[in-house]
Amino acid sequence: PIIPPEPKRTDPKYKGENAVGLFAQDYTQWKQLEQNLKEQIALSKRRYQGKLSKWRQITKPWEDERSKFEQDQAAHDSEIDSLIEQCKNKSPEAVARYCELILAGSDYPDCLPVRNYHVDYSVESRLAVVEYSLPNPESIPHLKEVKYIKAHDEFQEIFLTKSAFNELYDSLLYQIALRTIYELFRADTNNFLEIIVFNGWIDSVDKATGHETHSCILSLQAAKEAFLQLNLEQVDPKACFRSLKGVSGAKLHSLAAVPPILNLNKYDPRFVSSHDIAYKLDEKVNLAVMDWQDFEHLIRELFEKEFQQYGGEVKVTQASRDGGVDAVAFDPDPIRGGKIVIQAKRYTNTVGVSAVRDLYGTLMNEGATKGILVTTSDYGGDAYEFAKGKPITLLNGGNLLSLLENHGHSARIDLREARLQQSYSENE
Repeated sequence: PIIPPEPKRTDPKYKGENAVGLFAQDYTQWKQLEQNLKEQIALSKRRYQGKLSKWRQITKPWEDERSKFEQDQAAHDSEIDSLIEQCKNKSPEAVARYCELILAGSDYPDCLPVRNYHVDYSVESRLAVVEYSLPNPESIPHLKEVKYIKAHDEFQEIFLTKSAFNELYDSLLYQIALRTIYELFRADTNNFLEIIVFNGWIDSVDKATGHETHSCILSLQAAKEAFLQLNLEQVDPKACFRSLKGVSGAKLHSLAAVPPILNLNKYDPRFVSSHDIAYKLDEKVNLAVMDWQDFEHLIRELFEKEFQQYGGEVKVTQASRDGGVDAVAFDPDPIRGGKIVIQAKRYTNTVGVSAVRDLYGTLMNEGATKGILVTTSDYGGDAYEFAKGKPITLLNGGNLLSLLENHGHSARIDLREARLQQSYSENE
């Protein structure tokens, strides 16, 4: 409210005999009006303050939430900036984490199960390997449509035919592979990625055995420049996958296992810290009598030097003497590389075919691309015959000494001395 102006004695209407009384009457009325208006203003202020207080009380949780969101957003932005800086400094863990964040932000339909994936990265070749858990057929909705039947006042569910569902399922998996690679390449504004390998894994139950299985059912490798030239809106997913030389069974819904094109997964709880042995060697050291754990670490060290020139890495596993994996090599080369299992046999007798069969079984169980068996002795004819045509390399004592020499070390292998020492220890 606006208070009218205070009456002034100089006003012409206050002239004459009744001027004093008339002014006094108007002035009294004005003072009363002023008082009433002030009371109204005070009341309005109190009401406003009450409403403001109530509004602040109601909006406080929202304000607190907004403040927390802004703080979290600032922390997240800072983390991303730090991550990008680490990527520029060629940190493989940072690039892998960056790729996983890109995939985490990808929006998929709610009907699909929670997606799981892991990314490994090789700095030297600018290659990323995406290990992706695909949805199994049981987790995909089979419902096609729902109809309302007025005559019966009920809803009728209509499901996809088996053939239609199989076609839909296969197309879905091909699209996931292509979309994942596309999203990573498009987000790679700093050119960390030159090649991406997508390995699609699935957890299912083998209908023949009833056992749970974890197998790779499709694998695709793509180069950035060629892949980004594709018009994915117009392609047939399966035809595009085939044109890129992707590997899979003829029908994905059959869940037939295929070997991954490349697998760089370096996370294995069996890996233990290693130590160098080669510097202790000289021509007096007989490898055939070396402590078996030191022998395994020596093999790890030799192959690490062998793979280092290609950006590879070799890790030794927990000592068990059970014929399992003694070391695992990770070769990032997109053609001949992958996961390589290495077994070391400090033997004094000829290695039979059973050891080579065990290595082949381990190779298959580990999902490796190659197996290497190293021994201080030699292999029998049946062992060489079994390894023929398989991704297995057999290195005997002579090969081992040659490998040592190639890397500037020397030693000797005397099997007769080792047998005598072994016999003496057993007699004791």
